[in-house]
Amino acid sequence: MSTDESAEPGPEATPVTHSDDGLDLARQVTSATAGSTPAARRRRARRTPPPGEARRGRLSGAHPDDRDPQLLGGEVGRLVDRGGWELQLRIRGVFARWPELVGEDVAAHCVPESFSDGRLVVRTDSTAWATQLKMLAPSVVRRLNEELGDGTVTVIEVLGPHLPSWKKGPRSTRDGRGPRDTYG
Repeated sequence: MSTDESAEPGPEATPVTHSDDGLDLARQVTSATAGSTPAARRRRARRTPPPGEARRGRLSGAHPDDRDPQLLGGEVGRLVDRGGWELQLRIRGVFARWPELVGEDVAAHCVPESFSDGRLVVRTDSTAWATQLKMLAPSVVRRLNEELGDGTVTVIEVLGPHLPSWKKGPRSTRDGRGPRDTYG
């Protein structure tokens, strides 16, 4: 056989030799129509694409991909990343773990109210605890920044207790300071 005869004949090529059993004719017809049958087209569609190519509308196969069921923790993490909620969730975690971070005795007398732009607002139940927390503020800021990341909390604003208003009744005075009691 020459080199031309050893090459596989294409759909338009005719075989140079012919055998009496008809196998060469069957091979030629099969190779000419191999890609045009519906089954062959389905087989080609099921082949895995090259790495990096999207697999839209195909089965996932034996290897995991993003269309397979995912763990809830991973999905929640992706949702938090997309929404940009990471800092807010960490801050809410600090609010929930407040007694652990500042100590049980301090947490029994003060509670965080809000956080925005590096300012944490804390409400105390008495003016004495407001004064105490103002003295502890640098160490509390340091502890919170260890948990949240450096520079997240810049200042703690300490508020005293909610006091009753003395602006009621028929004999109240405008600009009066009340009975001058510190409530605590």
